[in-house]
Parts: sequence; structure tokens; C-alpha cells
Amino acid sequence: MATVSENPKIIQNGKTETNADLKVNLNVDSSGSENLGMIVRRKTRPVQIGNITIGGGAPVVVQSMINEDTLDIDGSVAGIRRLHEIGCEIVRVTVPSMAHAAALSEIRQKLKRTYLDVPLVADVHHNGMKIALEVAKHIHKVRINPGLYVFEKPKPNRTEYTQSEFNEIADKVRDTLKPLVLSLKEQGKAMRIGVNHGSLAERMLFTYGDTPQGMVESAIEFIRICENLDFRNIVISMKASRVPVMIAAYQLMAKRMDQLGMDYPLHLGVTEAGDGEYGRIKSTAGIATLLAQGIGDTIRVSLTEAPEKEIPVCYSILQSLGLRKTMVEYVACPSCGRTLFNLEEVLHKVREATNHLVGLDIAVMGCIVNGPGEMADADYGYVGKTPGTISLYRGKEEIKRVPEAEGVEQLIALIKSDDRWVDP
Repeated sequence: MATVSENPKIIQNGKTETNADLKVNLNVDSSGSENLGMIVRRKTRPVQIGNITIGGGAPVVVQSMINEDTLDIDGSVAGIRRLHEIGCEIVRVTVPSMAHAAALSEIRQKLKRTYLDVPLVADVHHNGMKIALEVAKHIHKVRINPGLYVFEKPKPNRTEYTQSEFNEIADKVRDTLKPLVLSLKEQGKAMRIGVNHGSLAERMLFTYGDTPQGMVESAIEFIRICENLDFRNIVISMKASRVPVMIAAYQLMAKRMDQLGMDYPLHLGVTEAGDGEYGRIKSTAGIATLLAQGIGDTIRVSLTEAPEKEIPVCYSILQSLGLRKTMVEYVACPSCGRTLFNLEEVLHKVREATNHLVGLDIAVMGCIVNGPGEMADADYGYVGKTPGTISLYRGKEEIKRVPEAEGVEQLIALIKSDDRWVDP
């Protein structure tokens, strides 16, 4: 895919815009009716993470996480830079100790000196108040896990939680979270309340069961603490390793927030999706399903591979849904007995010649039955009409017919004649 810059350009409705100035297209025409086939995104408040905006109508933001030990400052800087250079807009770093928090301060300073001030998120888990307070001084956002932020030691043979026990721990959670909230509020920084299905607090499990409802109520508890302190610079995630649970949790969270008048942006992801083809399909099944419903403002595809492998999957999901356009969209028929040329080979040639471009739709169609009708929305078309001859289209208009051997060359010439070509 094409490299995405620090503030990626997005092509939407024929206009080139950026994360900073793109507004939500509510897909409503002058008569007030929705335009069919377009995604209407859930309205959310904007949350600023460095120079990137999550929610508030900004394009869906792509995130990932380095796998270097944060104590390895040079390695971490290199890992963050690799991700950012290929389009990762926010990078998460694990902070399991105070030493790691101190190292993250050095990591950010070195990034600023040698590269860019990349938006960074600190991942804080077990008993994280002291770590979170320290690291909040150095980065743009702190991610906490409600199920682990205040550790509840399980009691053997417990059969229930009394209301007084529940309230006692809730008070402890509030007292522990308050200093972090006030620190982030004072600094104008952000928090992600990151609920994981696999690490719900014991009292939530006893009260609501191992359910999406338990995940939602866990997040709502932390949101209310933040709101009572007049802090709303919040992003929410409801991750699970099983796609149906993940989808249900996010749907319920969006519904509950709507009922409560909350408009916090949602970070989507299928946690521990695995690797290879299935890991990509599993992540896409969960993330794309929700995005198609208008739910979600930032995404991460979690693969058991090098973090750089996650970014193309994220952009492919967003491109396929029409939410961002950072590469060429290729439309091609599946090939059949009517096909007048080697469709797979030609598509490969067209892709190799044009995949560095941004914002174009190019159709490669094997016969007149599928093209031009099935490629009506494409900017350019490469269509087999008669044996040995290619018809080239601009939109729905046939421009010229050329020998098959010159097809790709002449397609490039057509794009250049429209001043839409850039050299690789």
C-alpha cells in the first residue's frame, strides 16, 4: 500500500482533506433523506491525542502497539517510527513498572529530537495508579483496564458479592482513579477506558456474569467517576477474543451511552485475533461489522505478527467501507468463460503499475457483460470487448480501443492525460 504521511490525506466526495479538518459526512441530502449505501457514523465528541483527533467527525484513526521492551529506548523509538512511517497514527507502549514509565519519557524526547512527536499511549494494567500518574506526565494518553486497575483478590469459594462489599470496592476504585483523572484533566490529556472480556473484575463477574453487560457496566462505572470530576477526554474500548461477544459488547455500549446522553468515541478491536489469514478475517469480521453500523472512531487489528503487518489490514478495512481512501480501489470481476484475457495476470500488471496512487478507482473487467455496467463508479476501466483488444474507459465513457499488448501502457497514458498521475 502507499505510505501514509504524518497527517494522512483522505479522499472523500472528491475532496482531499486531512484528519484535522474532515467532518463527518452524515449522508443526508437536501431533502433530509439518507443516501443509500453510505455509512452514517455515530456522533461522538472529539478527543485530541497529540496532533490526531479521535471522534468528532475525524476519519477513523489507525492504531497499533510496539512489541519492544519499553526499557529498550533505542529499540522502542525505532519500532514506533517504523509504525508511524507506514501510516500508524497513534502508537501504544506497555508500561508495567516505574522504570518503564521513566524510559517512556526518554523515548518521547528522543522521538521529538530525531523524528516527530508521535502520539503515544501508555498501557497501564495491574495496580497502576503510581505508574499511571508518572507516565501521564510524559505521553498523550493513558490506557487503563478497569478489571485490573484496582486488583480485587478473589476469595476462594465465594458465592456472591454483597452490596456493601461491592460499594466498598467501588469507593476504593474512585479514590484510586481520582488522582489520575485530575492529572490528565489539568494537562489536557486523554484516557482510554479499555475493558477486556477476559479480565473483568470479580465483582462484575458475580454481579453481571461473564457477559457483554458486565463489560459495559465496568466501563460505565469508570466513566461516571470521570464525569463527576468534570473530565470527559475519554475513549472507550470493549475488546474480546470472540467476535460475537466483541460485537455485542460494542453494540450494547453504544446503546447505553445513547440512553445516558454520553458521546464518547469507541476504539474497536478483536483482542488476541491470532495470525495469518484467519487472524485477519477474524479482526475484519468484528471491526467491519461495527463500522458498517456507524460504530467506531479508531481501530487496531491485533495480530500475532510484527506490528507493521497490522497497518495494511486496518487501511484495507477502512477503504473497503468507504471510510478512508489511502490507496487505489481495484474493481475486478471473478473471471469466467466469457473472459477475453488472462484476468489475474492483467490485474496484477495494472496493480503493479498503479498501486502507488491515492484516491482512484480502477476497474479491470474481462468482458462486455461485466464491464462497463458493473464498473460504473470507477474512475478508469480496462475492459475486454473483443479478442486481442482492450477498451479503456474514463468513468462510463469509452475513450479508445487499443491492442491488448498496449493496454496497461495506454491506461497509464490516459491517467496522465487527466493530470491524475504521480510518479512512484
